[in-house]
This record gives sequence, structure tokens and C-alpha cells, in this order.
Amino acid sequence: MNPEKRILITGAAGYIGHQLGNRLAQDYFVFGTDINKRDGLEFPLEVLDVRDPKLVLTLAEYRITHVIHLASVLQASPDRQRDYDIDVNGTRNVLEACVAAKVKHITVTSSGAAYGYHPDNPAWIDEDDPLRGNPEFAYSDHKRQVEELLASYRQQHPELQQLIFRPGTVLGADTRNQITGLFLAPRLLAIRGSDSPFVFIWDQDVVGAMDKGIREDRTGRFNMAGDGALTIGEIARRLNKPLLTLPVSLVKAGLQVAKWMGKPVGPEQVNFLRYRPVLSNRRLKEEFGYRLQKTSAETFEYFVEQAKLKGDL
Repeated sequence: MNPEKRILITGAAGYIGHQLGNRLAQDYFVFGTDINKRDGLEFPLEVLDVRDPKLVLTLAEYRITHVIHLASVLQASPDRQRDYDIDVNGTRNVLEACVAAKVKHITVTSSGAAYGYHPDNPAWIDEDDPLRGNPEFAYSDHKRQVEELLASYRQQHPELQQLIFRPGTVLGADTRNQITGLFLAPRLLAIRGSDSPFVFIWDQDVVGAMDKGIREDRTGRFNMAGDGALTIGEIARRLNKPLLTLPVSLVKAGLQVAKWMGKPVGPEQVNFLRYRPVLSNRRLKEEFGYRLQKTSAETFEYFVEQAKLKGDL
């Protein structure tokens, strides 16, 4: 057990959090917080909201040196103010607690969505491209605001070192979310005139890169994506499923109906399907020095293989 690092993970019962925590717990003291419990953890877990002011007491009590902030809202709820409070104010509380408890290093998972879904996005987005988000898309907008908050803390509190990752679409054997729901549907949806490319990263590459960052006390901002991208047409062919290509006006109408039915979507969010940010991984490989285990295509094929074994495809 390495005594120099004492690690706290927010969202430690989550999909990535529990895998990363179990891995790090082999060599370090690891403590987790989450609003949910989970079996099979190899580290202690406290039920604690990231917005709770008692977080600073937990950091001080366990003499935490490194924080990994994973807690966030992955699927929007009808209550956007609640989602904002968890994502943005929750991150603010984590940062304030880190400074007060003299934590040395924080790792934060942002998202490629922070760049936003815009028609003038570069073909391959670099970490120096602007973070514009989309006000109409809560997840994207909140990630942009979180990154602005992190930037202000880098200026005001340089003693708290930061490592920020911006993942593309994460896939693994057990990944199930709003995106994978699109792939598991009987047919795929495309918008006329848009290739809707996806960059995928294997969940074990996410865990591996974060593990490396903690062990080496790395800092900086890095996109997370496997090599290459797959268009929605290529995805449909790999799934051997029909591709329904619709005009943007019809998709907007469908999103409006979904909004009337109480779902947290609306016609203004059509750009999520039209202008997906395609992340360059050059800095992750060359500057951070992480050796990716799977390309985007290999990651997707692995997801498909595992979904078939589970009977989902």
C-alpha cells in the first residue's frame, strides 16, 4: 500500500467509478462517495451527495491527497435546475472542499460534449478548440460551465493540480445508456445530409488512462477517443440493421411530440444528432503517453459482440 496517495472518488458506485476504485485500491487507500450503494467494492463507500457541505470534513478526516470527481447527471431529468445544481454547483462544492482540505490533485471527467454540437465544428476537435456547449442541451451546457469553473480555479488556486479528461462515447461490455439505446433499437435513425460520426473509447481505456494520471500525478486537458470514427451509416451496416434517414423537419416534429409527452427533449436538440463533435486523440497518445488498447471501430465491435452474448442484439 502506497502511503503517499490517499484517494477519494465521487460517483464511486457508478459504472467507471467502481472499476477505477477497485483497481486503485490494490495499491492505494481509496474512499468513495455516492448517493447510491453498490456491492463488490474493494474500498469503503459513504453515501454522500457531492453538494453536501460535509464533503470537506470527509476529505480532512481521511487525509485525502487526490480526488477523482466522477459524479454527474448522465441522463437529463425534467428538472433542469436540479441537474444544474448537481453538475455545476456540485463541482463547485468539490473544488471548494479540495482547497479547504488542502487536497493536492483533482481529476475530473468532463466530456467531448463540452465543445458543443455545431455545424462549424472542426473535422477533428483539438483540446485548444473553444468549449462552446449548447444552451439547449443540458448535459453539454453544464459540462461547458464546469470547465469554465475549473479554469477559474486553475487561476485562483494553482496549488490544486488539475487533470481533465473529455471522453467521447464510452462503450464496454455492460454499457447501457441513452446512446446505446440508439444502437439496440430495431432500426437506426439518421438525419438527411449528416453523417453523424461517432468516436468511441473502450471503458477499460478510460479506466487505464485515469489510473495512469493518478499514479503519475499528471496534469492537463485531454480528449479521450479511440483512433478513427464511425458514421451512422457504417454503424448500421456493422449492426446489420436498417437505417431510417429523415429530413430534419420531421425529426424536429418527433422531438416536439416527445417533449409534449414529458420527456426531457425538444426540437431545439436536433443538433445532437446532426453535428457530433469528433475528438482528436493526438494529445492523449503523444503528450499524455497513453497507449490505447482499442480503436473506435474495435470498441464498437466489442460492444456488439458482448450485446449479442447477452441477448440484447
